[in-house]
Amino acid sequence: MASLGKFKRKSLTTVTAVRLDLDTEGFVYRKWGGSQRCKGGDWIVNSSGETYTVDAESFALTYRQLSPGVYVKDAPVWAERAEVAGEIPTKEGRSAYQAGDILVFNDAERRDGYAMSAERFALLYEPADS
Repeated sequence: MASLGKFKRKSLTTVTAVRLDLDTEGFVYRKWGGSQRCKGGDWIVNSSGETYTVDAESFALTYRQLSPGVYVKDAPVWAERAEVAGEIPTKEGRSAYQAGDILVFNDAERRDGYAMSAERFALLYEPADS
């Protein structure tokens, strides 16, 4: 793996999100090469046309509401380029990635991670100030 770097979400990259605030056990869906699980209280997020879910605790720690239904990820992330293909465990399931994709973590200890293409990462993130 390449070395871990600290990044922040670029300006004007908001998401639309709705909390699954219902008496439910959630649901299972397929995305990123694996089964993902949304639990009651988790968030259904649309980011530039891509829809996925985010664990309730992760969402609370990393997103801030701008207006009803509109949020911005304002917590930093740590990321590194994958040198080989593989899978990463997420709070929702497992996600497959290819060599060259970016592994993104919500903390510097490489916990609460997920993967995305290098192109998508470049659209959404920029290096954080030290």
